Amino acid sequence: MTGSLALWAYLAWSGRGGRSFADRKLRERLAEGKEDGARLDERRGIAGLPRPAGPLIWFHAASVGESLALLELIRQMLDDREDLTILVTTGTVTSAGVMADRLPDRAIHQYLPLDARAFVRPFLDHWHPDVAVWTESELWPALICETHALGIPMLLLNARMSKASHDRWRFLRGMARSLLNRFDRALVQDDLTAIYLRRLGLPLDRMEVTGTLKEGAAALPVKSSDLEAMRVEIAGRPVWVASSTHPGEEEKVLEAHRIALRSNPRLLLILVPRHAVRGDEIAELLEAGDWTFTRRSAGDGPEAEAPVYLADTMGELGLWYRLAPVSFVGGSWEPIGGHNPFEPAALGSAILHGPYVTNFVDIYQRLTEARAARLVSAPQSLAEAVDDLLSPDRAAAMAHAAWEVVSAGADVTERAKAVLLETLDAAEARG
Repeated sequence: MTGSLALWAYLAWSGRGGRSFADRKLRERLAEGKEDGARLDERRGIAGLPRPAGPLIWFHAASVGESLALLELIRQMLDDREDLTILVTTGTVTSAGVMADRLPDRAIHQYLPLDARAFVRPFLDHWHPDVAVWTESELWPALICETHALGIPMLLLNARMSKASHDRWRFLRGMARSLLNRFDRALVQDDLTAIYLRRLGLPLDRMEVTGTLKEGAAALPVKSSDLEAMRVEIAGRPVWVASSTHPGEEEKVLEAHRIALRSNPRLLLILVPRHAVRGDEIAELLEAGDWTFTRRSAGDGPEAEAPVYLADTMGELGLWYRLAPVSFVGGSWEPIGGHNPFEPAALGSAILHGPYVTNFVDIYQRLTEARAARLVSAPQSLAEAVDDLLSPDRAAAMAHAAWEVVSAGADVTERAKAVLLETLDAAEARG
């Protein structure tokens, strides 16, 4: 195994001073409302549930988007192996809530322990997975090294690395090489990530470019009763959605909506912030702009005289995308990198986006080439695009093209399942 002075120093700190630092960090996060007090011991590596008998595959997904991308793969694996249990770890309260609603039977959620060896070791001793899977690009050194030391096969799945992340790791190239060489295989989203990982030391013969798991993910769920009730309340009004918006984007979206209302006075905007906790902040913004609006978190429905519906709740994008033939996907008008366009694409909504889509650049490129997505650079162009796509024929053509791109990605999930089950079979054969 390639050595690294930086990694040695980190592990030494993680073993000695890491626990006190991690405990202090947990107290701070708890005070800020970023931790679940009832399950805080899980962040210290103390399991909240017993380990089921039989084979267990552990997936780590940093947050909501990464964990949602795993759901279809998890369902298919559990269907194929009736003796299998899946453990999913995440690090945020929001993701825990989403997983509680979405994980199938024989799939368990736990919080990831902080990266102190005193927390990592009891976590691994309790769960002792047969296969460990890291998704996307969150690499915790102590967790990786301790897992590898136990001889547990380790995979990188749906691996993605941005230029910024690559540039940060470049200054710790020896550490990156030592960590990456502990992985047996990597299924990589795109060629650029493969280049970055190769530069940082992951052997080329352990990598396979497969595309993103988000292509093969099942459509976001919805309660049929909610969908029917909302259709009744909208009462045939033209509607569009601005989803996963961030600070600085809502103002531009509202400006676009004000322009669009000139030609479509009954037009309804469903405004869905990326983080529902920003609901009060956005309500104040709407009030300051003299908007008439109703609010999902208050139990309101969209009202005929209100041009804006603030959907400040979690886990309902499947509802909003099904209702809106046109979706502006946020995180793309601010330098955030964009959010998953396959979610609206899979549900028949035409896709609009801003220029900042580095997190999904390959996907947006394919959607654009298929005329399934459209770049809008300013409120005026967003208003014009919404107005244009309110024509059912135009929105339907874009939505159908997007669906064809999405449906072509089912092979990604199938390939990931094959690799994981092959790895599990090999681990079981070794005993």
